[in-house]
Amino acid sequence: MPALAGVSRDGEVDTEFLIVGCGPAGASLACFLASYGLTGIVVSAAAGTASTPRAHITNMAAIECLRDIGLEQEVRAVASHGHAMIHTRWCHSMAGEEYARLYSWGNDPRRKGDYELASPCEPVDIPQTLLEPILIRYATTHGFKARFTVLRDDISKLEFKIRTRYLFGADGAQSCVVKQLNLPLDHKPGQGLAINVLVKADLSHLVDSRKGNLHWVMQPDREHPEFGWMGLVRMVKPWHEWMFILLPNRDADVGMKPASHEYLKRVKDFIGDETPAEILNVSKWFINETVAEQYSKGNIFCIGDAVHRHPPFNGLGSNTCIQDAYNLAWKLAFVHRGLASPELLKTYSQERQPVGKSVITRANQAFREHHHVWEALGALPKELGERKRILEELSEPTPQGKIRREEFQTAIQENPVLYHLPNTYPGSRLPHVWLNKAVPITPISTIDLAGHGRFVLLTGIGGGSWKGAATKVAAEYGVPLEVHSIGFRQDWEDYYFEWSRLRGVDESGAVLVRPDRFVAWRAQEVLGSEEECAAKLGEVFKAILGNA
Repeated sequence: MPALAGVSRDGEVDTEFLIVGCGPAGASLACFLASYGLTGIVVSAAAGTASTPRAHITNMAAIECLRDIGLEQEVRAVASHGHAMIHTRWCHSMAGEEYARLYSWGNDPRRKGDYELASPCEPVDIPQTLLEPILIRYATTHGFKARFTVLRDDISKLEFKIRTRYLFGADGAQSCVVKQLNLPLDHKPGQGLAINVLVKADLSHLVDSRKGNLHWVMQPDREHPEFGWMGLVRMVKPWHEWMFILLPNRDADVGMKPASHEYLKRVKDFIGDETPAEILNVSKWFINETVAEQYSKGNIFCIGDAVHRHPPFNGLGSNTCIQDAYNLAWKLAFVHRGLASPELLKTYSQERQPVGKSVITRANQAFREHHHVWEALGALPKELGERKRILEELSEPTPQGKIRREEFQTAIQENPVLYHLPNTYPGSRLPHVWLNKAVPITPISTIDLAGHGRFVLLTGIGGGSWKGAATKVAAEYGVPLEVHSIGFRQDWEDYYFEWSRLRGVDESGAVLVRPDRFVAWRAQEVLGSEEECAAKLGEVFKAILGNA
């Protein structure tokens, strides 16, 4: 490894920002900081970027963060899209009987409009093995240095010591930074062990009638090994690479070490035909429900799986990591430039910890909800005969068979969290609305008016005083602030009248949006004069930036 710039004779390095961990959290934080022109070092104990796919679903909110720094198209170019993610299935094997399927990730014809109205971006499936190199490449071509394995010069063998103003623990579920800080963790009982078996197998002959990226495989009418009574087959690369996630018996020894041929046999059971299969990797993980009670202490900040640990259900893992980083980066940039008080940095934990707590609760609840499906299919009883009886009952023309089918349908369709309700209430994400010019050009989203490292004030007809006020306040505080008027013959036309419906304020009112595209403040209508508007905006910025 070549030497780091600025190394002293005794191997000490000074940097403003040191990120420990190169996963989605650490790598995206390096990207967002670099987008502000900041430089630092990101280090990892691993030999390189992710060697197994792990996280994969990247939702619209996370894609919006990457869109802000110009990475959306690069991610989309290597990701799988809606046609490959159309269903979640429940089946006896990949080639065999199917029990049920659900539309997923915005593919339900009844829900597509909801997804399109929520964001200018689409969810994609990008394995961590493909996402991390994109992030590291961006960070290292925009001023950050990345170091893997050991901080040592290959020629002199000198090991470096790094002194930093800000330290970030993005070092995953076994975070050393969290342990050394002694951050309090809220542990709830875990839900057992899971085993990831990465497999190379060409299943393209099966997928035309079975398209989807998640396939729950249950064989209640068969005996099963203790290391895999059921499993989830996840698409990694269409249609030749798959992750077989095996769920062991609840009473199985977590230290068990099945042989490779045993794993391969179980994989072939789940495939269900004679397709050749090769195991590429096996790893174990625990289904956790853990969140840190605080995310920072002084100038040390922890992000990602270091502070929220949960199963991957609902695709919330790496997405939350990226959004942690996006929230933190603009605050660090403003403090570093002297535009905000260090008090602003305290809001990172205040804002993101409740999100992390909600995420681990939702992800674990989604896993628990699957128990109703397993119960309805007869997968839970220990006795093979009882499991067979319940499975057969599903097809019987009897009162009990009818009840069993109703229970199964209800279990499959259970999901109380369905709808996104856009609004401009402070603390909400800025609603996505397509806008245009009076003489039409390429439409632009409100999402793209915001972001880019600056505050944005959105107003409308009659809100001219906000424009003048914003100019004065931006000059006084030195903050990047743009103003856009939306409405008939304004800067932007609300040609679908969606902004009028969602803005939550009068035409002359104002909505102030932070650099991370969250609404910071709003005024129902214009105040009496430009001076009054400027005074009010000044108070708002003092409160936001910690200068009050």
